[in-house]
Amino acid sequence: MIKRKQPIILVAILIAILVLEVLPYGAVLHFANPEGEPFRETFSYFDLTPYGYANFGPFITAILTCVLLVLSVIKLFVDKGEKAIKIISIIALITSLMPLLVNCYSMIGGAISILLLAVFIISLTKKTWA
Repeated sequence: MIKRKQPIILVAILIAILVLEVLPYGAVLHFANPEGEPFRETFSYFDLTPYGYANFGPFITAILTCVLLVLSVIKLFVDKGEKAIKIISIIALITSLMPLLVNCYSMIGGAISILLLAVFIISLTKKTWA
């Protein structure tokens, strides 16, 4: 039986994040074009192509989001795991901002970062878990 009703919001946000991460528009790579401007290609966060081109943030963020979703579902039934959710959500937020370092950020990536910030803020509030 579900012990808390508030973590359902957390699970819903994490599912929305996963949907955005599966879309092939989140991770961005810029490739050189000998005829002028470099061209831009977008990939899913779960695609390993950006990881191979040293854009590590999206894939790590996708894995951490899956871990957060599992922990949040467990949290629905068991009264433990608040600290783990807080720590992993801030790490996921930081890794979602890593593409800014290599100038490979997209609007979908920005939405993912904002939603991960919301997950972190929700995990900080005591009334969510009480």
